[in-house]
Amino acid sequence: MRIDILTVMPQYLKSPLENGIVRIAKEKGLIEIEVHNLHDYGLGRYKQVDDSPFGGGAGMILKPEPIFACVEKLKAEREYDEVIFMTPDGELLTQRLANECSLKKNLMVLCGHYKGIDERVREALVTKEISIGDVVLSGGELPALVFIDSVVRLIPNAMNDSESALLDSFQTGLLDCAHYTRPANFRGMKVPEVLLSGHHAKIREWQAQNALERTKQRRPDLLKGDLLKGDLLKGKDSAK
Repeated sequence: MRIDILTVMPQYLKSPLENGIVRIAKEKGLIEIEVHNLHDYGLGRYKQVDDSPFGGGAGMILKPEPIFACVEKLKAEREYDEVIFMTPDGELLTQRLANECSLKKNLMVLCGHYKGIDERVREALVTKEISIGDVVLSGGELPALVFIDSVVRLIPNAMNDSESALLDSFQTGLLDCAHYTRPANFRGMKVPEVLLSGHHAKIREWQAQNALERTKQRRPDLLKGDLLKGDLLKGKDSAK
């Protein structure tokens, strides 16, 4: 997979893209990430990338020319499955969406900044708009990093334990179950006996029930619609 990131603040992205799962995936040759500075496509002597909005109002708007120039240059080199704009009013990033995007070959991610971007960019170039939540940040760089991390970790062999990603929260429609490690007794707080039993079938049953209970308590909205408790538990059991 290749991901191209368009931003006015490339230095903001440097450290996260050189550490963790993303770094490992890059070293394994599973992913290629290129960061493009929109100032390189800016206008005039000062490489202008923003301007005040028509109609007045506070804030500055990213101009269309630098973005169009960068996107068109990249599109001349390869085909992209999606041109994604990180924006608070986009589709909410979910595990389902991350799974879908992890199957793509080439993605382009546009980071907004200042007050926003010229609407003509969204109309003519963007194919998908993604939000990480109902909150406004100073730029799209952090949301882009969240999105990229959620996608890269799902690429086969990116994680040392590939099964771990398949058991994450939301993959089955439920939150993940509780997890414990050594010691079995810490300051009087004990690990559930079933997890120490070595009985794999009973352990999976406990994990499925615990995941369901945690979902009912913390995110009951996930159990609405077609997600039936019995079917979810059967699905867990069928993986034995």
